[in-house]
Amino acid sequence: MRLALQYILSFIFIAQMYLSMFVLAVIFTPIALFHRDTAFTAVHAFCGWVRFSARWICGLRSEIRGEVPMDEVMIASKHQSFFDIILICSAVPRPKFVMKKQLVWTPIVGWYAKRMGCVPVDRGKRGQAIKDMLARVKSGQDLPGQLIIFPQGTRVAAGAYLPYKVGVGAIYDGLGQECVPAATNVGVFWPRHGILRKPGLAVVEFLPRITPGKTVPEFMAQVEAEVEGASNRLMTEAGMDVSGAEIAAQKRRRAGVPGRADRT
Repeated sequence: MRLALQYILSFIFIAQMYLSMFVLAVIFTPIALFHRDTAFTAVHAFCGWVRFSARWICGLRSEIRGEVPMDEVMIASKHQSFFDIILICSAVPRPKFVMKKQLVWTPIVGWYAKRMGCVPVDRGKRGQAIKDMLARVKSGQDLPGQLIIFPQGTRVAAGAYLPYKVGVGAIYDGLGQECVPAATNVGVFWPRHGILRKPGLAVVEFLPRITPGKTVPEFMAQVEAEVEGASNRLMTEAGMDVSGAEIAAQKRRRAGVPGRADRT
C-alpha cells in the first residue's frame, strides 16, 4: 500500500513539474528574448520549485554541500538523473552545460539551453567531437558562467560504473581553468528511468578544486577518483551498498581496461 501511494505521489509530482515548466516559460520567455539574465532567473525559479515540490509531495529532501563555485570554472559532475541537474542549476549563478546536440530541439529546454550559452556537441563523431567541443566552449568564453560537463557522458545508475571520457580532460587542458568536481547520490531516490521518486535526502556535493596545469592523464585519474569516491560515500550515507561497484571500478582502473564509454 505504501509503495502504491508513493507511485501515485510520484506521478502527481512529475505532472506538476512539467506543468510548472510550461507556466514559467510563458511568464519568463518574453523577457528572456531581450534580457539573457532573465533566462537564468527562470531556470533558478524552476529548479527551486522542483526541489520544494519534491520535498512536499514525495518526501524527497535535497541538500547542497561544499563551496558553491560562483566564478568562471568548469564543473565535472557525476550524473545519475535529472535531479542532479536541478540541484546544480539551483546552486550556481550562471550554469551552462556541455550537452548532446539533439537536446537543442527539445521544446522549452532547448531554447533556454541556447539562451544560457550551453554547448551542444555531436557525440557520434568521436575524435572530431572533442575538437568541436573545445572550439565551441572557447568561442563561448565571452558568455560568463559555470561550464558543467558530465565526464561519463550520460546518466549512470546509482552504484553502476562507467569509465570517464577523455573529452572532459581535453576541455580542462584547453581552457586552463580550475575544475570543481561534484559528487551526488540522487540516483538512489530519483533513478534515471521510471517514475518512482523515493523519500530521503538527495545530495550534490562540490569538492575541492583541481588547479590547472596537470596533464590530461593526471587530471582524468584525479577527477574520477574524487568524484567516484565521494559519490560512493554519499550513496552509502543514503543506505545503499556500493562496495561491489567500488571494487569493480578500482580493478578496472588498475588494469586499464577500456569500457564502451571510454570515448567521446
